[in-house]
Amino acid sequence: MRRVHLETLAPRCPVCEAPSPLRLERVLREEREHVLEGWLSCTNPACQREFPLVDGVPQFARDLRAHVKAQTLAFLGRDELDELSESWLGDCSGPQSEFDTLRQHLSQYSWDHWAEFDPLESERDPAPGSIVRVLNALWRQVGALPDGPLLEIGCSAGRTSFELARRSERLTLGVDLHQGKLRLAQRVLRDSRVRYARRRVGVTYDRREFTVPTPAADKLDFWSVDAAQAPFADGSFAAVVALNVLDSTHAPLDLLRSSARLLAPGGALVLACPYDWSTAAAPLEHWFGGHSQRGPNAGASEPVLRSMLGWSGDAQLARLELQSELDGLEWNVRLHERSVMRYRLHGVVARRR
Repeated sequence: MRRVHLETLAPRCPVCEAPSPLRLERVLREEREHVLEGWLSCTNPACQREFPLVDGVPQFARDLRAHVKAQTLAFLGRDELDELSESWLGDCSGPQSEFDTLRQHLSQYSWDHWAEFDPLESERDPAPGSIVRVLNALWRQVGALPDGPLLEIGCSAGRTSFELARRSERLTLGVDLHQGKLRLAQRVLRDSRVRYARRRVGVTYDRREFTVPTPAADKLDFWSVDAAQAPFADGSFAAVVALNVLDSTHAPLDLLRSSARLLAPGGALVLACPYDWSTAAAPLEHWFGGHSQRGPNAGASEPVLRSMLGWSGDAQLARLELQSELDGLEWNVRLHERSVMRYRLHGVVARRR
């Protein structure tokens, strides 16, 4: 965690109802301008809740116990093991284990975010970097913005947050809830190196490690934040970007409301989504479409999202106005050596009135 981001963004306690600022209570380990271990605490005497810093990532979870319990292995993750030692751990843990699931997720997202800089990566189609191409296509629709920092919700392995900081030259914050991806993004931020296990087939992985460019790294940081309960004051950001998050959160409507609240007047909300709905992420009742094909939208998701932007029945959403749409944006997720999922994303840019 960078101190400049803490001071500028002034996060508030996500637990107590009072808008209580958090203070850096204790620093246990620091490296250059990055606080790596320690904790922050709520300044409200009636709350005094603590929020730890782990591997440079502050953990701003309202239910910290559930947050840690759900991904204990990711918090205890280590990458100093030799590739062969990691291999037998994978063999012994087996498919569908927590270890296997964690490695698969890191392989999929690290590949698309960073593998274009891997000298060992093949140039055959599909090429990595599709998420950056999606961002660039949508960002060209944004136009002028008010003063203020940028927020990326669901930053994953971090590449798009770097791109936002580079393009805008503004203070930028990437937030996610996946500790493994945030740890990787923080290491890239500090060392400009990517180190991950690239899945070949089954539980067979190849260790990849390479240097990557990190322009505007001094303007960037990565935090663990539940975007639906973001601990920031209203109007804190000039733009909020959320790529492939809407269908991956428990409450998509709350994500939209929170994004609208966080935008300054004139700010831009940039969304992209494949509408890959699953009850593993959200109950069917919370989906934007994907059901009720007998209704007026025939189950389509796009018109539901349009109707949410500027909805007069909600104080937060009424502030948003749809500015532009792009459809058919290609996003590739590499599963293994012989399998890549290709999504066609629906993207929108909305403006805060």
